[in-house]
Amino acid sequence: MVRHNDAVDEGESNGGPNHLRAWREFRGLSQVELAERAGTTHQVIGYLERGRTQLSAKWLRKLAPALDTTPGMLLDHDPHELSADVIDIWTHATERERRQIADIARTLVRTGTDD
Repeated sequence: MVRHNDAVDEGESNGGPNHLRAWREFRGLSQVELAERAGTTHQVIGYLERGRTQLSAKWLRKLAPALDTTPGMLLDHDPHELSADVIDIWTHATERERRQIADIARTLVRTGTDD
């Protein structure tokens, strides 16, 4: 009998890489707590975190609000590698405000600051 461990190589997973576990831990939630918020079970959360179950658009729409973030952030960004202030500002900004924030950030990067 071949025994498989819980770690899944990216090539074996059907979900691909994501940052669900990092976001759950960043928000201080257990798998059970996140499952309750998203209307599922902790086993499903574990499968999603390990890539055993695909983190589909349906799951992203359920999990992002439960983690107070956006679907794109779950897929593309580890919250531990971002400024908590930036995450909070971006999460609570309207779409119009996000465009303005992005424009300001591009200007700062392009022109620099005088500090």
